[in-house]
Amino acid sequence: MQPSLRVYALSTREFSPEIIAVAFAKTSRSSEPFDVIARDLNEDQSRRFHEKWVIGYGHASVAEHAVLHLAIEGASRLAIESLQSARLASYTEQSTRYQKWNPEAFHRPTELDGHPLREDYETTIRRLFRTYQEIQEPVQRVMRRYHPPREGETPERWERRVRTKYMDVCRFLLPAATLANVGMTVNARVLAHTLRKMLVHPLVEVREMATRIKEVALQEAPTLVRYVEPDRALEQALQNARTWADPLQAENPATTAHEGDWLRLVHYDADGEARVLAAALYRVSNEPYQVWLERVRAMPTQVRMHLARDLLEHLGPHDIPLRELEHTTYTVDAVLDQGGYYELKRHRMMTLTPQALTARLGYTVPRAIVEARVEGRYREAMERAGETYERLAAWNPHVAAYVVPNGYRRRVLFTFNARQAYHLCRLRSARNAHFSMRRFALRLAEELRRVHPALFTFLGLPETTWQAVEQAHFAEA
Repeated sequence: MQPSLRVYALSTREFSPEIIAVAFAKTSRSSEPFDVIARDLNEDQSRRFHEKWVIGYGHASVAEHAVLHLAIEGASRLAIESLQSARLASYTEQSTRYQKWNPEAFHRPTELDGHPLREDYETTIRRLFRTYQEIQEPVQRVMRRYHPPREGETPERWERRVRTKYMDVCRFLLPAATLANVGMTVNARVLAHTLRKMLVHPLVEVREMATRIKEVALQEAPTLVRYVEPDRALEQALQNARTWADPLQAENPATTAHEGDWLRLVHYDADGEARVLAAALYRVSNEPYQVWLERVRAMPTQVRMHLARDLLEHLGPHDIPLRELEHTTYTVDAVLDQGGYYELKRHRMMTLTPQALTARLGYTVPRAIVEARVEGRYREAMERAGETYERLAAWNPHVAAYVVPNGYRRRVLFTFNARQAYHLCRLRSARNAHFSMRRFALRLAEELRRVHPALFTFLGLPETTWQAVEQAHFAEA
């Protein structure tokens, strides 16, 4: 008789993460139900299993079944960047849109203990926070004018809506030293890899955070993270890259100012449209891929567009496009403000290569800052931060990054497939998205439509342009 389908949870209220991992691993050689296997295990048996198979034989995938929920509080946003580099983890962080920051909530780097620049560092950051607080009321008045109450909207709901608008502007002043809380859900394998990278980070704060996280994780997964050591190979590779880059940059220096185009599609697959469309037809057929590729290549442009429409036009706002869109990739070199980059990095399935955060690409000025008549105060605080950055960078560029506010620009190279582009462009161009990211997503979509119109004509984005968003929200972008 065919056994009936069973679906149930192995709860962490009953079993530890390491026992759950062993129970799942043993099913490859045992016909017993998972809950029976789990109840026959204890912590010592689980430890011996992981020591032999995960650590000894390198069956690291078993560690993916041990899931931890970590709460990290009082870390700088600069340090949180390194924590959030894990592709296969989940994070929820304090939002600069919905919360106002305490002016003393900033990191004091250990590296500056007893250093003559410590006072300059703290004075600069306090000035940023003071300006951040001072401009909130004037910017709020501007936003109340632009966003009056809607019909039937309660005063409380209107206040919440207006707050997101003016805090989206004021956040440009928040420095990378700003402290925040973040919740992280991660499996033991990914956590171990993340900690290895963090343990060779140039900032003391990041290394100390990794040590603290490892101590806490050992209580939940005592075997699977016990042997985490600094990733010296990564450290050596980056050091060697600097050894190559520094003299080449010195011989042929390029300007570090933000000049020219701020978003460039530097690579794409010229045959990408055909590859994606052919893959979709291949999926529902029994013929070789090369046959379909040649057929699609031979299609007139209008026919190819019609095929793409039938595959993509029906998508609703919460629908996920065909996986076949992953068969073509793009690489973009972009300059965007640090606040915008902080949102872009949440798209971790892409390959992101950011340059270090500096004050050398200039800063953006939101239009609301000018209209609120606080541009002078804003520029003064931003310029002071830039000057302090340079003084600190002459001694330690990594520590100097702490004083850089969200409004300063940063370069990032990122590679992604067409399916990821759908998610990014649709999410970040929405009317409730931050205007920095709306401008970015709409510009990205424009570039993608230019090279692959059949794939990106049916994105279903708001009826506006990146130029219109720039004009409406930026005095200086």
